[in-house]
Amino acid sequence: MDWLLIIAALCIAFGNGANDNFKGFATVWGTNTLSYRQALFLATAATMAGSIASLILAEELVQNFSGKGLVPDTVASTPLFILSVATGAAVTISLATKMGLPVSTTHALIGGLIGAGMAQNEGIVHFDKLANTFMLPLIASPIIAILIGILVHRLFHMTPTESDKDCACLETPTQPLIPNTDGSLITKFSVPSIILTSNSSCNHIKTPIRVYISRSMDHLHILSAMTICFARGVNDTPKLTALLLAAQILQPTTSIAVIGLAMAGGGLLFAKRVARTMSQRITKMNHTQGLTANLITASLVLVASKFGFPVSTTHVSVGSIVGVGVGVGAGAKTLNWKTLHNILLSWIGTLPLAVWTAWLLSSVL
Repeated sequence: MDWLLIIAALCIAFGNGANDNFKGFATVWGTNTLSYRQALFLATAATMAGSIASLILAEELVQNFSGKGLVPDTVASTPLFILSVATGAAVTISLATKMGLPVSTTHALIGGLIGAGMAQNEGIVHFDKLANTFMLPLIASPIIAILIGILVHRLFHMTPTESDKDCACLETPTQPLIPNTDGSLITKFSVPSIILTSNSSCNHIKTPIRVYISRSMDHLHILSAMTICFARGVNDTPKLTALLLAAQILQPTTSIAVIGLAMAGGGLLFAKRVARTMSQRITKMNHTQGLTANLITASLVLVASKFGFPVSTTHVSVGSIVGVGVGVGAGAKTLNWKTLHNILLSWIGTLPLAVWTAWLLSSVL
């Protein structure tokens, strides 16, 4: 049974990587800042770093997703319960990934916990714990992300603009020599000025400081994407590690290493379908919008992880992209409503599918 539990946990971690690993870089690929391969490599590295950091930053999530408190402790620690939870979540995530739909591993795990708990004779699901600890953060997080995205763009008027002034130069004026009363010459101090101009003009200006704005924005955009992937590693790894720790199979450090490697493998091999949906089929973005969406996502996920709120990186990321899309220009007209409709349906279906799969497996075995 131990090997079955390990395989089931690895399957859900692999599926999690395939569905989730690239989401932080969706805006980077969507704005053509990096190629798919470049973005995928950086996304995987940042997620692995987050997995390692979760040992320190997300202890509360391990406790929440062990099932204790949601079902009786005698049920939560049984191998059959843990196997059913992992299988229900793994099947749900795998189907969504096959269809290219970005769904929540958190949502699928909650469904697995409910289904496996309901199938046990003595298993009583504590729905008050379910509502307060799990469902409320999941429902509220994408709404908060949308509202913040709209507010930020409306507040700072971050509308797409076309400008050839892409270079900021610090121009140091010539210091004139003026005669002093004693006949000597002294230098008159002049305040340096910042000039916004085109790249070609900027190259002809003699200056100690030259900043290319679009290039700097791209670097910030990539850094924000890595922050999201790091935050996702911090937030998701403990949820999957909890399955192994509840069964007392592996030590915490070993469990996190195994789960992290499985997540990386799933992302490297099967992330492209979901990546295309997130990057190209929700809304068109410029660099500023992509950067804003990423900063919102990273901030919300890291704060939630610190306080033990099991939010979905998927929900927050999609909410942020929608928010910045609505907040500019033609507003809601920029969104692909067919894609959003399919994503919303997949979110609605995630929980019952995971519940049914986990309940069926637990009942049969």
